[in-house]
Amino acid sequence: MKAIAINGSPRKNWNTDMLLQQALNGAADAGAETEMIQLSELTFSGCRSCFACKINGAETGRCMWKDDLQPVFDKILSADAVFMGSPIYLGNVSGMMYCLMERLVFSLLSYDDYSKKLFHGNISSCFFFTMNAPKVFAKTAYRGMMKQYVGAMERLGSSEYYAACDTLQFDDYSRYAAGSFNEAHKHKMREEQFPKDLKTAYDIGFRLISSRVQQTDNSV
Repeated sequence: MKAIAINGSPRKNWNTDMLLQQALNGAADAGAETEMIQLSELTFSGCRSCFACKINGAETGRCMWKDDLQPVFDKILSADAVFMGSPIYLGNVSGMMYCLMERLVFSLLSYDDYSKKLFHGNISSCFFFTMNAPKVFAKTAYRGMMKQYVGAMERLGSSEYYAACDTLQFDDYSRYAAGSFNEAHKHKMREEQFPKDLKTAYDIGFRLISSRVQQTDNSV
């Protein structure tokens, strides 16, 4: 079993990265080999509109543009479980994550038949979203956007999402022009809620791999 996590945040060892690492820890404890991929360390762009993935007779189901995302696509399409993670910037995923998703999903679409499946494997996935906004935003303003990314990942198999809300952005709010936020409240959420978010991420990682192991055992 192989589980990979893809961090769409430029910040290591912070909210998104920590959730993904816990998902990997859960997957590892369920028996998976794990790997973390930091998009901020790679050099790539969004779709180049080369249409190599749409050439007649060569619907590859994967982006053909050669850059640092090529090995990432290889790892996604060969994994048993994939954990995607991104902070919410301006009501959407980070630019890095959007570029990856743009190329991943477009290459999985057939221009001959939108219902046609170009990927015939079965990958379990979870999309982890982190946001400075309170929980109500995950249920209202951002809900449609988050479900859209889950729907995109369902082209690879079953998918779900988890939103960690009202997260801590800075250790010391006094250093920044951030007077709209209550620092005491943010630190309280970090101490009381975020450990629960991390536990949920661990449980998701453990559950997805355990489910795959059970499916494999039942098919033998």
